Amino acid sequence: MATSLSNAKVLIIVRNWGIEETEMTRPLHDLRAAGAQVTLAAAELAPIETVRHDRYVGEIVEPDTVYSEVSADDFDMLIVPGGTCNVDRLRVDPAAQKLAKDFAAAGKPVASICHGAWLLVNSDLLKGKTLTACRYIAADIENAGGKYVDEEVHVDNANGFKLITSRKPADLDAFVSAIKEALGE
Repeated sequence: MATSLSNAKVLIIVRNWGIEETEMTRPLHDLRAAGAQVTLAAAELAPIETVRHDRYVGEIVEPDTVYSEVSADDFDMLIVPGGTCNVDRLRVDPAAQKLAKDFAAAGKPVASICHGAWLLVNSDLLKGKTLTACRYIAADIENAGGKYVDEEVHVDNANGFKLITSRKPADLDAFVSAIKEALGE
């Protein structure tokens, strides 16, 4: 684990379309500006097309790599941005599920915002965890054994790994602050 934000290695994973723009770009840009080494990994080595509010064209960003070729061993934290279409496909991808499971098994922090928790549902990582997410997936979280809370940001340390979660883009200040704190700012 990184001892400070300036030497932290962070992995953000997304599909190549349907990511809620600010849920990816805020952590990406804010953590890089703070000195963290942030790797943006997509399903394919092709432009990442973000959206605003799940329907309006957002920023296009180039990924650094593909997530099927990275290892949790090389990073200190995993971040899963939301976007309904992004995570609906990410959550059924075996390579994405393996990464989430590997981070948790290694006791490394995992952060998700909005629909990002769907990956954790499908990766069977929520039993005994308390978390927040967009209200639309509260039943999914509870059916997966987690406890849903409606909070700006929630940090849970149960079951051997830290889980940092937020509900929506309006919570990004608290979400990014909690990530920075977990990385040793």
